[in-house]
Amino acid sequence: MRYPFERNFSFPHRNIVARLQTFYDSWRVTARERRNGEKVPISPVKAVRPLDAADLPLVFVTHNEMALVPAFLSHYRKLGVTRFICLDDVSTDGTRDHLMDQPDVDVWTSPIRFEAARRGRRWREALFERYGYNRWYVNVDSDELLIYDQCLREPLKALIAVLEEHDIKRLPAPMLDFYPSADAKSGNGNMPWHTVDNIDRDGYEVELLKRGISVKGGPRKRLFNEENELIKYPLIYWDKDCYFGSSIHRPLPYTRNFSPIWGVLLHFKLFTNYREKIAEAVTNKQHYNSSQHYQALKREIDKSGAIEFAAESTIRFYGPEQLIELGFMPTIEFDPDDERIGPTRNWGYSSL
Repeated sequence: MRYPFERNFSFPHRNIVARLQTFYDSWRVTARERRNGEKVPISPVKAVRPLDAADLPLVFVTHNEMALVPAFLSHYRKLGVTRFICLDDVSTDGTRDHLMDQPDVDVWTSPIRFEAARRGRRWREALFERYGYNRWYVNVDSDELLIYDQCLREPLKALIAVLEEHDIKRLPAPMLDFYPSADAKSGNGNMPWHTVDNIDRDGYEVELLKRGISVKGGPRKRLFNEENELIKYPLIYWDKDCYFGSSIHRPLPYTRNFSPIWGVLLHFKLFTNYREKIAEAVTNKQHYNSSQHYQALKREIDKSGAIEFAAESTIRFYGPEQLIELGFMPTIEFDPDDERIGPTRNWGYSSL
């Protein structure tokens, strides 16, 4: 299926065979995770306090993201996050010091690196276990900013109420890669999209796979033919049935991965400092397949001095309503009596 979706789109029905295949695969992989689960060592940099029932926690992993972290914290505070739980992977650029100065941030460390922690998945599972099961978490990276319909006025707890009303336990959100124009300058303290505001408006594909939704495409595929998975589940109800398994893009149980209520993750991997970040990723080799994706990006930088991201599909990002109009995400019915003027893209609440 092409993505973004056209107006009046509705998800195809998953038949009983597809549902049974998902259930069986989920049962099989969950059993393997329970057999082979390994604990990873993590420790708080300073004393941390338990979560209250009213808290909305956010778990994230970071490494040298001082260019983004202040805006990241500001964005999620506005959405209603009350506690940030960070695993800092040996940052050296001031990120850790900045986080330590924030009263609503708990900073954790580990003697093992990102790759050895199954690219951070074991760290996240350990943090969920420490802070408690049977509650909602925001689960993102420090270069990902979640948006959804009416997010400028409806906090995350209101979105959670809608999900619970429809018995949905996680929110899918594809990552939209933002990339700089040729004349982009360094960040000026505002939100990242004030500096880096280009996205691809088309050229994506969606599939409903056995283990969940898949979205691929965007500038990295267009330029380097990368088949990187874009879907994530940044808002998730975590209980003892949950594991990340083989991929953060396919959390267990797989039966929960087919929601028609979506958000979008504004993804700033390609921020104004992308040259330095790519060079560091190649050197550290902490990412998938010894950072081969980053090696391809670095070869282009070495060849041309920069990456020319812009193409005919490039548009400027203006805000959440634009992504609804374009079909990247649906409207969400927070209030049945809402008569606001705007595009209607309700993709339906029936189970996939």
